[in-house]
Amino acid sequence: MQRLPGAIGYVEWAYAKKNNMIYTALKNSTGTVVEPKTETFKAAAAGANWSKSFYQILTNQPGKEAWPVVGATFVLLHAKQEKPEQGAETLKFFSWAFKNGEKAADSLDYISLPPAVEAEIRKQWKVKVTDASGKPVAAE
Repeated sequence: MQRLPGAIGYVEWAYAKKNNMIYTALKNSTGTVVEPKTETFKAAAAGANWSKSFYQILTNQPGKEAWPVVGATFVLLHAKQEKPEQGAETLKFFSWAFKNGEKAADSLDYISLPPAVEAEIRKQWKVKVTDASGKPVAAE
């Protein structure tokens, strides 16, 4: 982008902010013009319908304050854990990240999941992530 005068490109917010890049406000799905910032990213995540699936495309989510271009990072786990001890440790790590990660995410210009989504994920761990006999591997 720097080599082409007048070029338009898209980079993640953390990169743009860190490098003092010029950015724009955008019109969202409600017709409201919003700026990229933590609050508008969180509004997009809050507007998603997480009840059907944790796989969400967060582009153009409903909500007056929602930023229209948000991406999510996904973690996939095997439902049947061949090594349940390792699966339990993996879930402990993500549990720790849920409890302690919001401050770190905010400091890096990322957002964490809405609390209700985190709670539902924890419930699903107990139902869907099991050892070979069907016993949940989640400790909590």
